[in-house]
Amino acid sequence: MPKNVTVMTYNVHSCRGRDGRYSPRRIAEVIASHGPDIVALQELDVRLLRTGLVDQAEKIAGHLSMQFHFHPSFEIEEGLYGNAILSRYPMRLVKAGELPMPDRRGIEKRGAMWVDIDVEERRVRVFNTHLGLYRKERLVQADALLGPGWLTNRLDNSSVIFCGDLNAVPLSPVYRRFSRHLRDVQRASGRKCPRKTYPSNFPVVRIDYVFVTPDVLVRGIEVPRTRQARAASDHLPLVAEVSIP
Repeated sequence: MPKNVTVMTYNVHSCRGRDGRYSPRRIAEVIASHGPDIVALQELDVRLLRTGLVDQAEKIAGHLSMQFHFHPSFEIEEGLYGNAILSRYPMRLVKAGELPMPDRRGIEKRGAMWVDIDVEERRVRVFNTHLGLYRKERLVQADALLGPGWLTNRLDNSSVIFCGDLNAVPLSPVYRRFSRHLRDVQRASGRKCPRKTYPSNFPVVRIDYVFVTPDVLVRGIEVPRTRQARAASDHLPLVAEVSIP
């Protein structure tokens, strides 16, 4: 029988809410209210002065009683800034690394991570990334993720869940690259009007995504617009319920 799993992707903006307050607990409460089994987080601070030297990945995972892996995209001040994957199921970090940039001057480094998660004897490959702000770097980064060492040769024989903030809208070349190989859960759910995710107070664009391989059945999606979700970050989370064969 297929196993139902709830997945969330969420850019948490260093846990800085629209009120200017930094609160990993508030982010954890938003996540907990939807009970996800797997969570991909972007824009986490780890031991930075601006966020009180807190390890945000560890703090959020602790509140949720979940395992986690964190990967720093780059160092800032005396600490780290990057992405994490949290899971209720056993998982193993397979790869984490920096994504290419066509021009390093004045551009934030970007990274990606890949974990294998064992969902009741089913192996699921889960990826998390946050692509760059500029079109040229996003294209190079998307090609890298779809190439050797990341997704190449893993789309035919594995269940894949690919999450992240692509900083790209659905009509963009970056989106089209991923959608040629993977299914956008919002489209696959049958929803006629996919939900937008940014900015959280009045979302006008869709830049946060979950993609899956064709063997993964999409049962439903949600973009929570509760008062707490709108306040906790500048992005809204995207939640998808999927079935793993």
